Amino acid sequence: MPIDSPDTAILSARLHVVLNTLSVRFGEFTLASGRKSDFYVDARQTTLNSEGSSVVAQLMLDRIPPNITAIGGPTMGADPVVSATTATAWASGRELHGFLVRKEAKSHGAGRQIEGLGSIPKGSKVCVVEDTTTTGGSLLKALGAIEAAGLVVAQCITVVDREEGAVERLAEAGYTLEALTTRSSLEQARTD
Repeated sequence: MPIDSPDTAILSARLHVVLNTLSVRFGEFTLASGRKSDFYVDARQTTLNSEGSSVVAQLMLDRIPPNITAIGGPTMGADPVVSATTATAWASGRELHGFLVRKEAKSHGAGRQIEGLGSIPKGSKVCVVEDTTTTGGSLLKALGAIEAAGLVVAQCITVVDREEGAVERLAEAGYTLEALTTRSSLEQARTD
């Protein structure tokens, strides 16, 4: 289904409702980076919700071309997105594997930084996802680990772009960041 289809428009509108109901807050917040913000998104409240995860998975699949064989991203934000999208892909007859990237390699066991590579051959084209992006720092770190593991980053998608520099920062590094929605779109949906 093309991303501008009527079904996609309906799913996007529903995503705005679920995010604004469960995940978006306005006020005074301190972000993980230590920066202050008047806008907070706990996207996991949406991506772990049954309707929210289904909507996100469908929207992801609408954007991921058939030549991409895997989807993954930084743990914890990407975890529910990856799981929902791979399960939905399989249910619709598409093989799409998942992987998760830790901040650093484990110091025990197999010592892996990336889980799920057993199903993904080196050289595979992958889509890297995140639930929320601000400046793109954690996503860039994960991209480095993914490429070091021999995968080809063909696409990057975030559920919510806070519009605080992630698109530009990833572009400087040679990547294009797509967003299922943005801060301004969520704010507009609240007033409609």
